[in-house]
Amino acid sequence: MIVTLLWATAANGPANAPLNAQATAQPDPPTHSWHASWITHPTAPLREPIVLHFRRMLSLPTFRSSYIVRVSADNRFILYVNGKRIGDGPARGDLTHWRYETFDLAPYLHTGDNAITATVWNFGVYAPIAQISDRTAFLLESEATGEQSISTPENWQVEIEPGHIALDRSSVSFKEYMAAGPGEEIDASKYDWTWNGEHVSRGRWVDAGDPMRDSIYPGNNHAHSAETTGDNPWGLVPDGLPHMEYTQTSSGEVVRVSLDDINVPPSEPPIPQKSTYFRDFPATSVSIGPGGHARILLDRKTLTTAYPQLTVSGGKGATIKLTYTEALYDKNRHKGDRDATDYRGSDGQMNERQALGLTDIFLPDGGQHRTFEPLWWRTWRYLALDITTADEPLQLESLKAFFTAYPFEEKAKLTTPDPDLAKIWEISWRTARLDAHETYMDTPYWEQLQYVGDTRIQSLISYTVANDDRLGRQALEAFDHSRLPEGITRSRYPSSLPQNIPTFSLLYIGMLHDFWIYRDDPHFVRNLLPGTRSILGWFQQHETKDGLLEKLPWWSFIDWVSSGEIPTYSTSNESCATTLEYLGALNDAADLEQALGDPVLATRDKDQAETVRRSIYSQCWSPDRNLLADNPDKKVFSQQSNVLAVLYDVIPKADQQTVLKKILTIEPGTTPDGILSASYYFRFYLARALDHANMADSYLQSLDPWRKLLPLHFSTWPEIPGNTRSDSHAWTSHPIYDLLTLVAGIEPSSPSFKTVRIAPHLGTLPTLKATFPHPEGEISVDYQRHGDTLDATITLPGSLTGTFVLGSQQKPLHPGLNHISVSVR
Repeated sequence: MIVTLLWATAANGPANAPLNAQATAQPDPPTHSWHASWITHPTAPLREPIVLHFRRMLSLPTFRSSYIVRVSADNRFILYVNGKRIGDGPARGDLTHWRYETFDLAPYLHTGDNAITATVWNFGVYAPIAQISDRTAFLLESEATGEQSISTPENWQVEIEPGHIALDRSSVSFKEYMAAGPGEEIDASKYDWTWNGEHVSRGRWVDAGDPMRDSIYPGNNHAHSAETTGDNPWGLVPDGLPHMEYTQTSSGEVVRVSLDDINVPPSEPPIPQKSTYFRDFPATSVSIGPGGHARILLDRKTLTTAYPQLTVSGGKGATIKLTYTEALYDKNRHKGDRDATDYRGSDGQMNERQALGLTDIFLPDGGQHRTFEPLWWRTWRYLALDITTADEPLQLESLKAFFTAYPFEEKAKLTTPDPDLAKIWEISWRTARLDAHETYMDTPYWEQLQYVGDTRIQSLISYTVANDDRLGRQALEAFDHSRLPEGITRSRYPSSLPQNIPTFSLLYIGMLHDFWIYRDDPHFVRNLLPGTRSILGWFQQHETKDGLLEKLPWWSFIDWVSSGEIPTYSTSNESCATTLEYLGALNDAADLEQALGDPVLATRDKDQAETVRRSIYSQCWSPDRNLLADNPDKKVFSQQSNVLAVLYDVIPKADQQTVLKKILTIEPGTTPDGILSASYYFRFYLARALDHANMADSYLQSLDPWRKLLPLHFSTWPEIPGNTRSDSHAWTSHPIYDLLTLVAGIEPSSPSFKTVRIAPHLGTLPTLKATFPHPEGEISVDYQRHGDTLDATITLPGSLTGTFVLGSQQKPLHPGLNHISVSVR
C-alpha cells in the first residue's frame, strides 16, 4: 500500500514535523512516580456511553525544546495541541496493565497561549469486545513543573459532547458476529464546533471532577491519584509500542452513482442531470440540491484501515450515511469477484451488488466546513454514501482518509519470475499490516481481537519480514496476563468477554518457542516460562489412562472444516487431534526448559512426550487407510491430524512422505475420500510438515488454493474458502513467511538466530532472489539454476555464520559474500 505522509510547520517548531505528530514513542522507566490525578466530568454517568472534551490553556513566555507528557484515558483519548492532532491511545490492555502514551509536545507549542485539548470517550456496552474498562476518566502528566505544568487536575475543564454518540448494533446492516466497535453519529446541530479552537463560545464547560467520587474513600487524593495505592483501578504501565501510523491515503474513486430527484442548486452553473456530475468526487466538490437523494459508491481497489474524514457545507436537515464494506453482496448476501459491482440474476438480468456492513451517520446543521470523522478507524474497500437532503442544498467539499496501523516496515523482499508469487506476497503483506494495530487482530473489520492461533502466525511474519518483535512481545505478555487460576490462558486477549479455547494455550507455548528461536532475549522468555508449566499441568489432568486427552472443557477448537470444525471425539470421548497439539507443546516446553529453565522438567516433558507419541500411534493409526484417525474410533480422518502426526514424528519417518503425498492435493473446503481438509490457516502447519519430511520442494504446489483466489481480485486474504464472512484474516497470510523460510530457505539454525540454515526449495523456479532482515543486518540470497547446477550467491551480515543445505549436500557459510554451486539432480 502506498501512503502519503503530510508535513506541516508548527510555530517555532521544526519544519519537518508530521501533521499528526505520531512521533516515535519516548522512552520511559519501567516504574514511574505519578503526581497527576485522574479526572472526569463531575456529574456525568461514569460507565454509560459518553463523549467528553477536555481543555487546558498553557502560557509559554519562551520556546521550549522539549515538553514531555504522559497521557492515558478510559476508554480512549485523542490529544490535540492548538487544534493539531498529536496522537491517540492508550494501547489496549487490562486494568492491571493499563497503558499510558508518551508525547513530546514541543514542536506544536508556541510562545504565548496554547490550547491543550483532548476528546475522551467511553462507549459503555457498545464498546469493542477488545476494550476492557472501569469508568470514564482522563489523565495527563507533564514533566514541566510550576506554572508551566499542565498535569491533571489543576485548571482542566471538561464538557459533555451530546452531538457525538455511539450507535447500537442496528447500525450494522449485515447480521454477522460483530465484536468490533459501534457505528457513530454526529449531529452537527448539537455538536460544539468551537471546543477545539482558540476561543470556546458555548457554555457547557465545567471544572473537571474526580472519577472516584463514588469511592469508599471520598475526598482522599489517593482515590483518584494515578498512583496504584488506594482505590485506583488502573495499574499504569508505559506503552512499549510505537505510535500507530496516521497518514493520508485514498478514500476511493466513484464507481457508481444512483440519483433520485437530484437538483443542482441554482447557484451552480447548468449541469446535465446525470450521474457523471459526481464522477470526479472526491477530487472535486459536488453539490446536491434541496429534496434530493444520491447514493454514491467509492472503490479503493484495495482494503484499508483508516479514519474517513468527510467535510460538507450547508445542507441543514440532511442525512448522510456512510457504509463501509470489504466487498459487495448480491441479493443472497453472497460475495463474488471482489472487483464486480453487479451480478447476473437467475432471470439473466444484471443487478447491482450492495454495500452492507458498519454504518456511520452525519447530520449536517447548515454550517460551513463541517468535518465528520469517527473516533475509531474503519475498514473498507468499498465506501457507500447515502445522502438525503431537506430544504437546503448540500455541498460535499471533500472526503479524505487517514491510514492507520502498526508502523511495520517491509524489510524483506522476494523477486521471482512467477507473477502469481509476487501477487501472493503483496496480498499477504497487506493482510498482515491491516491486521496489526495496538494488538494483532484476527480481522480488522469484524472482530479486532487478538487470538493465540492467529497471533502465532502474525508474530512470525513480523519477525521475518519487518524484523520487529515489539508487537509480538506485547501479545506474549498479554496472553500470559490472561491466565486463568486453573492454569491455561484465554484464547484471546485483551477481551471484556472471556473466551477459553484450551488448545490455543498449547499454541501459546509454541509461540513462546518461536520467539526464543528468532529473537535474542532469553530473560524475556525465562520470565514467561512458569506460565507454560501451569498450562501443561492443566492438560495433564485431562489425560486418560490410554494416554490421550479426554474431551476438554470450554471450546476445543483446532480448525474449520467443511462440516463445521474439528476436533471430533470417540465414543469414549477421546481425541487424537487435541492430543497431537498437546504433544507439540510438550516438545516445545522441553526445549525451553532445557535451555532456560529446569533440566528436570525438561526430562519430564520429553518422557511425557514420548509416552503420548506412542499412545497416539497405537490407538489412532489406521493400517487400512494408512492414515492417522482423528479419534480412536477410526471413522474420521483429516489433513490436520496427519499433518501434525508427521510434524511430531508420530508417523514413522519411513511413512511420512507417503502420507503427505496422499493428503497434499486436498484443497480447503473439500472432503475427498472422506478426508477433512485443512483451512487456509492450518495449511501453515502443512508447510512445516513438508519441510520436516524433506518435501519442501512440493510447497509451491500447495499454494494452489491461494492462486485460485487471485482471479477473484482479493486485495487481502479471506478467513475461509467460499462465502467467507471475513475478507481479511491474517492467519491466511502465512505464505509470505513460507516463501522466505521454505522457498528462499532462510531459517534460524539455533536459538536467538545465532546461526542460519539456508536450504532453498525452488520447485520449478529457475531463479529467485530474496533479502531477509536479521538482527545483525541483511541476509541476501540469489539463486540461478543452470541445467543441473544451482549457483547461489549468499551474503551474511555481521558475524553471522551458517550452513547451506540442498538435499544431502551441505556447505559452510561465513560472514560476508559466499558463492556456492551445487548439483540439483
